[in-house]
Amino acid sequence: MNNSLSVTGSRSVRKALAITGIALASASFSNGVLAEETLNLYNWGEYINPEVLTRFTEETGIKVTLDTYSSNEELLAKLQAGATGYDIIFPSVHMQDIMAQLNLLEKTDINQSPGFKNIDTSFLTAESDPNGEYCLPYAWGSVGILYNKKQVPELTSWADFFALPAQGNNIAMLEDMREVISVGLITHGKSVNTTSKDDLKIAQDYIIRQKDNISAFTYDSIPMVQSGDIAAAQWYVGAMLYVFENPDDLAFVIPKEGATMYQENMCVLKTAPNKSNAKKFLEFFTQPEIAALNTKQQTNGTMNKAAIKLLPDYLRNSPSINPPADVKAKLQMFKELGKGIKLYDRVWTKIRTS
Repeated sequence: MNNSLSVTGSRSVRKALAITGIALASASFSNGVLAEETLNLYNWGEYINPEVLTRFTEETGIKVTLDTYSSNEELLAKLQAGATGYDIIFPSVHMQDIMAQLNLLEKTDINQSPGFKNIDTSFLTAESDPNGEYCLPYAWGSVGILYNKKQVPELTSWADFFALPAQGNNIAMLEDMREVISVGLITHGKSVNTTSKDDLKIAQDYIIRQKDNISAFTYDSIPMVQSGDIAAAQWYVGAMLYVFENPDDLAFVIPKEGATMYQENMCVLKTAPNKSNAKKFLEFFTQPEIAALNTKQQTNGTMNKAAIKLLPDYLRNSPSINPPADVKAKLQMFKELGKGIKLYDRVWTKIRTS
């Protein structure tokens, strides 16, 4: 994987990578050393434009440190294990709802800030925060299929995807319980938030039937698709960065059966040592030019209405990044399932051990 800042993308590598010019925080912060001029972010790997952080420091004098995680579950587990010192986190909506139930989030009243007028309120999707009193909508996108056009001239569906191994092509899926199970549910017209045992059994059996033909469950598919070792992989729309760089070889598609939609929000922890600085960062990010700067580098969707107008045409008009209404209507977003998540755990265990 090329680690240069010019090729990082939205959720493109779900692991911690060093970012030049930004001090990475350690697993925990020493007590008593956090100055008022510090802000500590805990975010998905490569999920923020480093230039945004540089601009914030230049404008405020506040030094930003960044630590990264690769999944919502890792984020929650680390906090529950006692990690301290983090100010801002970027959970998916369903994880925000879980964290709200656990009383981990600080009320910021970001919805009262002048810049909040730029936010598309249709993205206030957290059941625990319907008015945006706690968290700021950050970024959204779809989880579809990245494919190598030299091996697969055209791909339009999950059915096409799973047919590739029979044609001598390798495929990969994410190492993500809900994303993998969701494909089995979507292809059978089911909700990705179902707690029906019958629905989940259908999805389980479908994925197990495909399993022998799946080369890997991994977050590291992009270089393999680029090289042609894998013809296609389930992946996030942030892969569009690589498509724009190499449109003759790569393509990304939202399958016609439908796909999942992710949304992350920017939240302040109740234990944040720098709450004032955290609020300044949320307000800073409501600026259209800052949200647009982030979106240009992440190649995903922004909830900042004014920022969309600042994007270049190739981003603003991309059907993968900003799909038409009929395609977006087929995107489903995960919800917090409570005890129902145990059903998914059992299905995932059967899939991985079968």
